Amino acid sequence: MKKVLLVIDMLKDFCTEGGVLASDQSGNVYAVDIVPFVVEKTREFEDVIFICDHHEPNDLEFNRFPVHCVKGTEGAELIDELREFKDKGIVIHKQRYSSFFNTNLGELAEDYDEFHLVGVCTNICVLYTAEELCNLDKRVFVYTKGVASFDAEGHKFALQQMEQVLGAKIV
Repeated sequence: MKKVLLVIDMLKDFCTEGGVLASDQSGNVYAVDIVPFVVEKTREFEDVIFICDHHEPNDLEFNRFPVHCVKGTEGAELIDELREFKDKGIVIHKQRYSSFFNTNLGELAEDYDEFHLVGVCTNICVLYTAEELCNLDKRVFVYTKGVASFDAEGHKFALQQMEQVLGAKIV
């Protein structure tokens, strides 16, 4: 069984102090706690795909969320802790919540049976990517120590949805 790790949106705007969407409601940088686990998993896997939010400056998504991960900005870069692995994996730039929308992930998915997911945000990009994978009848594993969200209730709900509705394994 061929497996791959998807590292979703571990980008400076989401995961570092000062990142435009990096803080939860209490001001804590919510993704900080998962960084060591994500690095460990990235080191473990032979095949890694980095999914990176990547927007044009006038993207309509900015009607719903603050401007973030704009192409060519520091905020759209992988966090420093993962930069050493960038050449090890494939980088896919996405413009929407699902890692499949207007990307080549569908083609790449044909080569794998099993997908392991880490990253942010659990209730947005991780959830919608897991949903697409489950629709393709792929085996999906989501690591609770490797996902986070600025919305604690949304995080909990998304883990339940992925397990109970989509059939993903929450590990």
